[in-house]
Amino acid sequence: MSDIMRMIPFGSLMDWMLAEHEREGSILGIRKEKFYKNDSGRSIVVCGEEIASPIGPAAGPNSQLAQNIIAAYLAGARFIELKTVQIMDGEELRKAVAKPCINACDEGYNVEWSTELTVQEAFGEYVKAWFAMQVLAVELGISPKRDFAFNMSVGYDLKGIQSPKIDSFIEGLKDASSTDAWRECKGWLSENLDRFKRFKAAELDAIESRLCDSITLSTLHGCPPDEIERISRYLMNEKGLNVFVKCNPTLLGYETARDLLDRTGYGYMDFTDHHFKHDLQYGDGVEMLKRLQEYAGELGREFGVKLTNTFPVNIKNDELPGEEMYMSGRSLFPLTVTLATRLSREFDGSLQISYSGGADFFNIESLIRTGIQPISMATTILKPGGYERLKQIADRVEPLLDGPFRGVNVDALDELAKSALENPFHKKEARPVGSRKTDSRLPLFDCAKAPCQDGGCPINQQVPVYLRLVDEGRYDEAFETIAIDNSSPAVTGTICDHQCQHVCVRLDYEHPLEIREMKKVAVLKAQDSYTSKMKPAELKTKKRAAIIGAGPTGVGTAIFLRRNGMEAHVFEKRAEPYGIVKYAIPDFRIGSEMISRDYDMAVKAGVEFEFGEERSADELRKAYDYVVIATGAWGPGVCPVKEGGDKVLDALAFLQEHKERGGKVDLGETVAIIGGGDVAMDCARAARRTPGVKRAIIVYRRTRAFMPAEPEEIRLTLEDGVELIELLAPVNYDGSELVCERMRLGEKDESGRRGVVGIGEMVSVKADSVIGATGATVDQSPFKAAGIALDPKGRPVLNEENESSVANIYVAGDCKAGPATVVKGIADAKTVAKSILGKEGISPDFAVTELLRDLPSIYRKKGVLKEAVKEHTDGSRCLDCGEICEICCDVCPNRANVLIVVDGKHQILHLDGMCNECGNCGIFCPHTGDPYRDKVTLFWTEEDFEDSENTGFYRVEGDLYKVRREDGSTLSWRRGDPGVSGEMTGMLNEILDRYPYYVLNL
Repeated sequence: MSDIMRMIPFGSLMDWMLAEHEREGSILGIRKEKFYKNDSGRSIVVCGEEIASPIGPAAGPNSQLAQNIIAAYLAGARFIELKTVQIMDGEELRKAVAKPCINACDEGYNVEWSTELTVQEAFGEYVKAWFAMQVLAVELGISPKRDFAFNMSVGYDLKGIQSPKIDSFIEGLKDASSTDAWRECKGWLSENLDRFKRFKAAELDAIESRLCDSITLSTLHGCPPDEIERISRYLMNEKGLNVFVKCNPTLLGYETARDLLDRTGYGYMDFTDHHFKHDLQYGDGVEMLKRLQEYAGELGREFGVKLTNTFPVNIKNDELPGEEMYMSGRSLFPLTVTLATRLSREFDGSLQISYSGGADFFNIESLIRTGIQPISMATTILKPGGYERLKQIADRVEPLLDGPFRGVNVDALDELAKSALENPFHKKEARPVGSRKTDSRLPLFDCAKAPCQDGGCPINQQVPVYLRLVDEGRYDEAFETIAIDNSSPAVTGTICDHQCQHVCVRLDYEHPLEIREMKKVAVLKAQDSYTSKMKPAELKTKKRAAIIGAGPTGVGTAIFLRRNGMEAHVFEKRAEPYGIVKYAIPDFRIGSEMISRDYDMAVKAGVEFEFGEERSADELRKAYDYVVIATGAWGPGVCPVKEGGDKVLDALAFLQEHKERGGKVDLGETVAIIGGGDVAMDCARAARRTPGVKRAIIVYRRTRAFMPAEPEEIRLTLEDGVELIELLAPVNYDGSELVCERMRLGEKDESGRRGVVGIGEMVSVKADSVIGATGATVDQSPFKAAGIALDPKGRPVLNEENESSVANIYVAGDCKAGPATVVKGIADAKTVAKSILGKEGISPDFAVTELLRDLPSIYRKKGVLKEAVKEHTDGSRCLDCGEICEICCDVCPNRANVLIVVDGKHQILHLDGMCNECGNCGIFCPHTGDPYRDKVTLFWTEEDFEDSENTGFYRVEGDLYKVRREDGSTLSWRRGDPGVSGEMTGMLNEILDRYPYYVLNL
């Protein structure tokens, strides 16, 4: 496909917006409920322009095309930083920009710079937006007059800025009345005034031809201060403009920048002092700014700084193509606000600051209270919710608007800078994972899914349903829904590793939903009642199943079989059920009461248990039709040291002894725990609680960022006072000293984590006891005794249903391939139960709970950030992604992904002519795929159609279309013709009937 963006004629754009508003109640995907209107009458003044909100899109992807700017305006943007233009433009510039060019997964990264349009095209887009916004303001009742301001941005040197190309651009924005773009827009409006109810000739005549009074100067890294000063003087004096000089975060100096990023958890960002040495130096910058401020005063102009540009870092993990990228977003905030503080102190608060550097809903109020205005943003509106996030931000700051710039409150800004270093929102650890994407392939149609349920939960629990039910106080229904798929709701409601929360879309807003906590609420409110009403199901078959092992997997298999009408017997060699959960996981993580809840549920379901019974599969086959081996992984892990392994305690053995003896274990004063997983965290926390222990130390060969333990478990461990020593690989232990080799991070390994390389330096860690938490092993003897085939690693060879090489003998849970999680064990139980029931012709009862769709409520929550609520009401933040996803529509700055409703189902149409392949939609799509490549695509030119492999179509002429089908073949098509799939035909017909404004020939 092509990354060329096609310019939409003004008339076509207006037709589109008017039709969409009338039929769908939205414009460019912004729903009318999210249109921002300043009702208070409060405003600010920037460079003589009175505007109704201080916020807007930073010069970048959200201000490149007319539709981007209009969408931002509707949602609340009133200070519009137009995307930078320079002498290099169009095709030449596009060839220099690697694609994809944006990755806003967490902190933002990009490899783009100025507009990819020609300068003339960019000018046309800005003029179209200028007219359209004023028309819509009046027509929609947003404002009777212009309530926004444009700020142009140019770069990168004086020669280029003085070139005819850029000079005509600047002059055109100062007075556009003689330009073709102006005539196109005004002409169309003059001829179509009868289509408007409020916007009439008087309003059209009132539209000023001067689009800009201010300009932001953007210069490349390494631009000399005298060049910056010459350009600024030229723009103020000869061009008569108010000027903001964009400054780089490198003004802070290498040591300060490195320290700030390290302290906020971004120590992994790789950069050298190269740019810091060659960019504008702080002292030179201050003196230059003072001279320019004085010069502006002499001319009667306004002058200030734009803080800040993005921050250059090296590409180390394939975030984007190339060698260097530019960082933005929440990680940039501490740098920018620190630089703002320093400069404000130098100028006693008199230096006007146009702010952009990690501004968001959670810090916008604090920024405004310092006196800083205006404030622009990019990264936050590239995330789910997109432009609609601006509505909430604009509403939040409206009461604080207070006229022209009156100076910066330096003390308040200083406090904000200090608090930024401690504010969880700006710390890396606030986001426990990187990408939210799951393994599912992005389908051409019907792609909406709730990743928490599909991809995030091994048992596919109906998470959005039970969250909503808990939120509404319908606890019995919530628990019934949970119990459909989950045989251990109390256990998983307490200690589940909740991978569902790691793929929750709310992670891209602020915090994932408290899914596990909501499950626990349902458990405590409704499980007792549910269990009390349970009765054994009527048997549907005479066949019987025996399960070896009463851990979560064995119990789950038995419950799923018994409640569906098959007799199930569980044989457990220990005295009590729930295996490692009962015998090894410490009481401070889960108490016996929660375990008993789930066991009682199994008993009431009719499952029969025999404890103290060690049976073999071969023996049980004689009496039972099916045998399930679910014996867990109890064997000691691989010894973590080369010498002295006999002195190292095994993690599971330690945890069992610690729990059995109530923590009264003799460990000495100092304990070292080797490992970085959840078991290591349990060992460390248990050791820290052991009488006599003064220090518990985790020794880990990688860094914290690469520890496989759940981030929550790591946090709790450190909060318990456990120490962490990173980059140490144990070598030997003599009973008092653990000798380790220092390591350094290497390249990524198969797990996706950075490997480690020894540097040859040895370090001794004093330790009275050492616990090795480097995994557990599986006893192979039950498999060998049953004649089950094993793979080269000694694991049972299984089919997709967990059936072994011996018919009707299944293997499930940790004994299948080593230690896993409780919920993965339950997933195995579901798989096995389905297989066994299927062989008996019994349909399993894993039913779907249906709730009435509440689409208006779902759409209202889009773009709204809200803190997590630990109580039962956190479900109110759920975005119901399984019903409505449309994230690719939210995050596309160009509005190139649009909603098409076909037979009540929400489908996605990609508009090729508006896409520059930035890749942002692919970053946030919950599937493995890229909407701009994988969804049905509408093309506006034959050239673009032929240049693409996307399934899609374009209009040749009249009612004749060319269609590329799912198999890649093409055909000419008219409505009613055969040869196109039913799904594609439905999509085409709906587009032509309900969304004809998308179909253009350019």
